Amino acid sequence: MSSTVKSEPSATSPGPRPVDEPGRWRPRAAAASVWYLRLIALLNVATVLLVPFRNQVSEHNEGEYFTPYLMTSGLASAVLSVFLAIAMRRRKRAAWIFNTALGGLFALLYLAFMLVPDERFNRHPLNYFSTVLTCLFVLALLVGRKEFTSKGDSSNPKTAAATFVGGLAFGGGVGALLVWMTNELSGAGFWDLFRYSVGRMITITPTEHLRSVIAAPTWVNAAINAMGAVLFLLVLYVAFRSPRGKELLTAEDEARLRGLLDKQGERDSLGYFALRRDKAVVFSPSGKAAVTYRVIGGVSLASGDPIGDPEAWPGAIDAWLSEAREHAWAPAVMGASEEAGVIYARHGLDALELGDEAIVELDEFSLDGRAMRVVRQAYNRVKRAGYTVRIRRHEDISEAEMAELVAKADEWRDGATERGFSMALGRLGDPGDGRCVMLECHDGDGELKALLSFVPWGPDGLSLDLMRRARDTENGLMEFMVIELLQRADEVGLKRVSLNFAMFRSVFERGSRLGAGPVLRLWRSILGFFSRWWQIESLYRANAKYRPIWEPRYLLFEKSSEIPRIGIASARAEGFIVAPSLPALFHRRHARAAVVAPRVPVAARDGKG
Repeated sequence: MSSTVKSEPSATSPGPRPVDEPGRWRPRAAAASVWYLRLIALLNVATVLLVPFRNQVSEHNEGEYFTPYLMTSGLASAVLSVFLAIAMRRRKRAAWIFNTALGGLFALLYLAFMLVPDERFNRHPLNYFSTVLTCLFVLALLVGRKEFTSKGDSSNPKTAAATFVGGLAFGGGVGALLVWMTNELSGAGFWDLFRYSVGRMITITPTEHLRSVIAAPTWVNAAINAMGAVLFLLVLYVAFRSPRGKELLTAEDEARLRGLLDKQGERDSLGYFALRRDKAVVFSPSGKAAVTYRVIGGVSLASGDPIGDPEAWPGAIDAWLSEAREHAWAPAVMGASEEAGVIYARHGLDALELGDEAIVELDEFSLDGRAMRVVRQAYNRVKRAGYTVRIRRHEDISEAEMAELVAKADEWRDGATERGFSMALGRLGDPGDGRCVMLECHDGDGELKALLSFVPWGPDGLSLDLMRRARDTENGLMEFMVIELLQRADEVGLKRVSLNFAMFRSVFERGSRLGAGPVLRLWRSILGFFSRWWQIESLYRANAKYRPIWEPRYLLFEKSSEIPRIGIASARAEGFIVAPSLPALFHRRHARAAVVAPRVPVAARDGKG
């Protein structure tokens, strides 16, 4: 038993630790600057919507009054204020520099106006209010300076400048063409048309010469102004966007991760998927744990549990969150287990249940009984048709045979879009994945008709990675292959198998029960409707046939307001949304081409994968 004794400070011992007053005020000042920009954005929107208010603000700006920093009667200022508020909330250093420079300039101008003797500007109380408010905003920026530490991409200023110049050139050319086609006057050359269009894009009033030779219709001027607004938004986005996270998994990183998986790989069925080579990795200070992630659209998206010793997970999570905050990335985790979710929650992340993973324990699995009748019938029907299954480790497959299997898997893939991130390895036949297990299904004539590939889950488990089959096969072929694996588990030393992920499984299960509430039934109906395209319900029913153990998986996030952004990033990562600028992992194929496939319903009839 131990106790802590508090002693009074003496002359020879230091007194109580002084309170860091500047440190206490910094976050408050930073928050105040963000709220100022939000308020200004709201007022600017009000000026756009309310004509009397807009006219009054415009009159004040053009007369003897002036308004606070960024307070105008234009939509451009409203958009700029919103962008700056978002960037400042994410503590981006570039936004702080922009606001401090521009706001400081406004503050100096206002002070100069107010301090000039007998100047008409210093006679109006509104000008004093605007000056004080602008100076307080700049003061809040200076006090909160150390709070804005998030780094932007070093290429942002150059890219923004190039975007502005290129956009003006393109918009000026298009606008000049429109004006040339609709001009009601004569005498304007191409340079006149181009200058008129560029001036309209940046709201510069045409010169007297241009007005004497150009008279464009209202819709043309509106189109040119719209191009200017789009260019303005694009330049803002490029200037303040977060770094894109170009660092991917190196050979050294992969070797360290494999070492951690050898020691702790049995903890998480998704652990092996951390070896995807389109991910980056951050290790704990001790090197005993790691978090793998991919940056998409300003979201640092991790998947599964941290790799390695759970005692070292907090260190890896801290390092990952620190990197995310340093670059203004929104941290998120897809498919974390409950154990990892609890630890992530201690670091400030909230959880949302995504669904359940279907796990079959071999010592509890049996085809006997009425509950397994459908699966048993499907298995027997396919077996009577003459189908057979061959089970091998990848390392036991020759290079030539593997090349043929990869070609077949590509041929059977449904569509050109590769899908999978959190529960897909992203390659097939790589020499480093020799412990993966391949199931090859042949028909009665010996022709290859389907493939299943599993990744290792510790020393005695497998996790489903890839499913492909020809379209002209028997219904129930996938059930047949899975049952063959479960019945012949001794061939690969198997004790457990992770089959698939059923999103929102609990909704389908509870929503069909007697006494389910109206909200739950409505939610189940909505999910059933979308299942026509995304196989949400069929995933649940296909896995439920095996009477598996359901292990919940969670989406983890820091702020509820970022869920839509995280959802889009997740959809892009899984391949459901394809962005033109999204780097394609498979454009960088290495020896033995890679194949990506998400986990799909075992009973799927369309051969997707």
